Amino acid sequence: MTAFRSLLYQLLFLPWTLLLSIAFLPLLGLASRRGMQRAALLWLNGAHLLQRNVLGLSFEMRGLENLPAGPVIVAAKHQSAWDTMVFHDLLVDPAFILKKELLSLPFIGWYMKKTEQVAIDRKAGIRALKLMVEGARQALADGRQVIIFPEGHRQPPGVAGEYHSGVAMLYAGLDAPVVPVALNSGLFWPRDAFLRRSGVIVLEVLPAMPRGLDRKTFMAQLEERIETATRRLEAEAMGRFPGLAATAGAAASVMPHVDKSVES
Repeated sequence: MTAFRSLLYQLLFLPWTLLLSIAFLPLLGLASRRGMQRAALLWLNGAHLLQRNVLGLSFEMRGLENLPAGPVIVAAKHQSAWDTMVFHDLLVDPAFILKKELLSLPFIGWYMKKTEQVAIDRKAGIRALKLMVEGARQALADGRQVIIFPEGHRQPPGVAGEYHSGVAMLYAGLDAPVVPVALNSGLFWPRDAFLRRSGVIVLEVLPAMPRGLDRKTFMAQLEERIETATRRLEAEAMGRFPGLAATAGAAASVMPHVDKSVES
């Protein structure tokens, strides 16, 4: 049943995406950035509708009281492609920090440019980080919310990737709260896998990081907060949906240690 649902979802999701990608083309010249963001939300609402009704997969957001109004930097756990879809439901005008190669993709890259995402060239070293900070500064000045995945790549459940220094540069260089986000999406929507599993993904907004920490302390506390909450959400999902252990092979997600050796 899981395989059938996953196949049916793809057979419906891909035409939906292609249809709106073509229908939205006039907006590249006519719409404002915010108008394009609203169009993206329409596409995402359709995708979530398919996920609920075809995959039997919904999501729950917790800790919304921890999300300040106005400009904010969101530092989120990254386990799945699903993570890149959900923030339009959470934030009004999100600006993702992403690799510039994505801007070269047909359709999606054009829309990313239109919505003024913060694209960086990872090969440019420290210059890329400086440009990232300046791009995020401009987004925040426009009243937007900046989303960064500190690990850079998707990690499987139970694994903490290397937390990169870019998030610390944003914390130190910009006058905006840094809010950690934990989630357990990888149990239901594994990276680089065809199968999508039914259940309820949980995304939890955690309290903002304290101001004035030195870089080392900030990075250690950010990782500890995100990974501890993520392990808790993974364990909760395994207890709530016992079939995950058998079908996802995800028993490692509830192990007490954190393995940093796995790279995406």
